[in-house]
Amino acid sequence: MLVVHHLGVSQSDRIVWLCEELGVPYELVRYERDPRTRLAPAAYRALTPFGTAPVVVDGGLVLGESAAIVEYVIETYGQGRLKVRPGDPSWTDYLFWFHFANGSLMPAALIDSIGRRVEGGGEVFATLRARLDRAYDQIEARLGDAPYLAGEAFTAADIMAVFPLTTMRVFAPRDLAGHPNIGAYLARIGGRPAFQRAMAKADPGFQPPLT
Repeated sequence: MLVVHHLGVSQSDRIVWLCEELGVPYELVRYERDPRTRLAPAAYRALTPFGTAPVVVDGGLVLGESAAIVEYVIETYGQGRLKVRPGDPSWTDYLFWFHFANGSLMPAALIDSIGRRVEGGGEVFATLRARLDRAYDQIEARLGDAPYLAGEAFTAADIMAVFPLTTMRVFAPRDLAGHPNIGAYLARIGGRPAFQRAMAKADPGFQPPLT
């Protein structure tokens, strides 16, 4: 059985959510963050050489990295569901937004989070932090054209994107008042039964900010 090693309030909630959406049987192993540093405990860091969440174990396979795990689970257990294939009109949109989540949006959100904790930083830091504004504006525009990032249907691109649009705002608060399309999108996501089940199992008592 697939074992999902979940670090509390982290990107590994994507994998729990994916399994719930696909109906994939899995064992969930939860780890709490260090109460002082808020980082992963040593037992979690020891799972992979890089020591970050998420991590899954499947027989003799130990795999890290959100996008790699999502691809693996979809192909191995999901019969290709929640993925757009070449030849579909939405394929390039799916590819772009699937990779935008961790390639551009998450780094911009992390820089913004660090910037809130660092005095000064100068013009270079301000320029880097402005990337998050551009990311939100780009997502807002996309969601004005389609209900989901890849188009009309919910896909793994949405599973990748929701963490930086929700839980990351716990670490770097951001008002969605100027982004009504994102707000409506997150309301649709929050209404999905699989999302609700995943959040309840992954982080009991924690509600990702959906507004």
